Amino acid sequence: MAAAQARRIERVADEELIERAVSRGDRAAFELLYERYFPRVYAFVARRMSNRADVEETVQEAFFGVFAGLASFRGEGAFAAWVLGVARRTVAGRFKKRQHATVPFDEMSEAESFDGGTPGRHREATPLEHYECEERLARLQATAERELNAEQRRLFELHHLEHVPIHEIAILVEKSADSVKSNLYRARRLLLSG
Repeated sequence: MAAAQARRIERVADEELIERAVSRGDRAAFELLYERYFPRVYAFVARRMSNRADVEETVQEAFFGVFAGLASFRGEGAFAAWVLGVARRTVAGRFKKRQHATVPFDEMSEAESFDGGTPGRHREATPLEHYECEERLARLQATAERELNAEQRRLFELHHLEHVPIHEIAILVEKSADSVKSNLYRARRLLLSG
């Protein structure tokens, strides 16, 4: 029976299910979309959250967002990408709700205001900060692979990731320091535009 249901889910195109759900209010059409995309959305959310109850609640919230916004899907891109975009925004929204209270600046001790807190002690990043950092890093990596040539990537890695001074990079790649600076400038502009 499960195999027959899986075949039934795969046979109907997303566009037809969306049209039936939006124009006719066909609950069965939305349920088919839910069954089709639930595993992907669940896996997506589970990679970003550690508590199973939070994952399940967030997945349900994401599908509520999919259902509520289904009429706004314009079909300009893949429906799967749109659904995962709703899930991503739902996860980000959940992290924002959990932001911890901040300590007003005037309540900090004098020692904390000068040295940033206890020596050797670092503030733990919030789940939202981790998530945003991962998202930003993924976008930068994709842009670097897509937009930068091999030389620009190498120069960027040497200077910004390995902290090699420009004059040493120039010697290493047998180019002038101005040429290295120019290539780094172009690489940074391409990365920032992505």
